[in-house]
Amino acid sequence: MPVRLRRIALRQLFIASGVLLAGLAWTLTAQAQASVWPTKPIKIIVTFPPGGAPDTLARVLADKWAALGQPVTVDNKPGAGGNIGADFVAKSPGDGSTLVIGTVGTHAINASLYDKLPYNHVKDFTPITFLASTPNLLVVNKNVPAGTVKELIELAKKSPLSFGSSGSGTSIHLSGELFNTLAGVKMQHIPYKGRAQAVPDLLGGRIHMIFDNMPSALPLVKSGDVKAIAVTSAARSSAAPNIPTIAESGLPGFEATSWFALLGPAGIARDVQLRINQETAKVLAMPDVKEKLAALGLEVAAGTPEALSALMQGETAKWAKVVKESGAKPD
Repeated sequence: MPVRLRRIALRQLFIASGVLLAGLAWTLTAQAQASVWPTKPIKIIVTFPPGGAPDTLARVLADKWAALGQPVTVDNKPGAGGNIGADFVAKSPGDGSTLVIGTVGTHAINASLYDKLPYNHVKDFTPITFLASTPNLLVVNKNVPAGTVKELIELAKKSPLSFGSSGSGTSIHLSGELFNTLAGVKMQHIPYKGRAQAVPDLLGGRIHMIFDNMPSALPLVKSGDVKAIAVTSAARSSAAPNIPTIAESGLPGFEATSWFALLGPAGIARDVQLRINQETAKVLAMPDVKEKLAALGLEVAAGTPEALSALMQGETAKWAKVVKESGAKPD
């Protein structure tokens, strides 16, 4: 065979070999990725009733993960400020098939609010990723004669007022306790099993107000069922830029934000942990998901497991101080 033809044949052989090796590498990579996705049906535990931000996040993930090879269901286990659902996950097998939408309550506040938890909010969980945060929105029954923070404080000093929450230890509860401390008032805390149970009493005037999560409260404001007073974050929310913050309305330094994260039981293998992290980040980056969550006032921000661990440590210390200064107790 002429030298030129031999060179062409060798070059084609190298190209074919390269294509074959690349295809083999892709197949092995795909198989490796598939092998670290949970091998059993996945259950995402929500520690509150349907309808709130944790439930929304769980159902978005369940819908998008359905294409990954395992059925995904959402299981609501409310009660005790989220502790019942969190404890269920803490005692589940660490194979990645049982996950929980952790909250600032279950994985920061409750550690100092409750004398004894049935789980350790750090040691009994595998952190996967931060999901989203949202300010709480202070809303009042539309018959309450106050439209601003200053008017509400003046009213609270003259007559007894009450605020509801989705349970002791939630950011909704601690937002009210922080308000009491900074405003020098003593509004009564009325805990419920979830915000879905609190809202009817708010609308009926049996409680005066609630520091509800933005995704839940904003529709009530837009429908005219309640009056919006202020948001609890340090800056105004892009979902409701016309509503002032509590800090700018007369209580400087006031800041309380709800956040949500994905965790599993302790013992989940590192490759499974990272695969779930990666698949979650993909979902949160989808344009339709980002648009839906942003419209609800949820600020999405996926991150590493290590970043979530650091956040939990910092938030635990922050809210322990608020619990101590306010004298808050689980009701």
